[in-house]
Amino acid sequence: MTQYKGIIFDFNGTLYWDSPKHKEAWVEFSRRLRGTPFSDEEMLKYMFGRTNEEIIKYAIGKQPTPEMVEKLAFEKEEVYRNMCLKDKDNFHLADGVVEFLDFLKENNIPRTIATMSEKDNVDFYIKHFHLANWFDLDKIVYSDGTIPGKPAPDIYEIAAKNIGLKPKECIVVEDAISGIESARAAKIGKIIAICSEESPELYKSIPAVSEIINSFREFNKDLFAINSIVRLKWLLNRK
Repeated sequence: MTQYKGIIFDFNGTLYWDSPKHKEAWVEFSRRLRGTPFSDEEMLKYMFGRTNEEIIKYAIGKQPTPEMVEKLAFEKEEVYRNMCLKDKDNFHLADGVVEFLDFLKENNIPRTIATMSEKDNVDFYIKHFHLANWFDLDKIVYSDGTIPGKPAPDIYEIAAKNIGLKPKECIVVEDAISGIESARAAKIGKIIAICSEESPELYKSIPAVSEIINSFREFNKDLFAINSIVRLKWLLNRK
């Protein structure tokens, strides 16, 4: 079995299952921008993994001005963050994530996040989910206006470089088609799809996906090139 040295996570729909909230916020703004909501197919193809500018451009059918992007994106993301805070029962990292991140940290496995969320949202996640417990915040890659949105490979190429590895030495965990294509284009070693919103059948039709999981509790830790004795000690300590 091929083993890997590090891992890169998408965030939205992967570490935090918030896709319905993003959908609801964008449905409202789609109505305002063009009179009709995004369809489920449009959501899948043109929203997840894209920058706010790209989504707004698609919705209005032309290049938006910087002022329009800033205004609409701020309004949409504020609505989204308020929805997250109000939904206290679901405002937490996905099932098995904390335990898995503890495993990575305790075994010194290089890791980071590659998200098309913008800085305000990333800061929001860092604060409320205490991401500094597991991640070097300077190595997180997010949408800063200079990185093309997924499916371009740039974000995963940068993320791999940030943790000192080649893309082929990394695992990527993704939920979005655009993100999977981004990882494939970046020549990531292994792409794992997590079923936070979509059914496994969708991912089975994507050749770049080599494994499908429903929870991080299903993640095969043997995929990492770590000392077997170290791993055994970790497992015993968790009991």
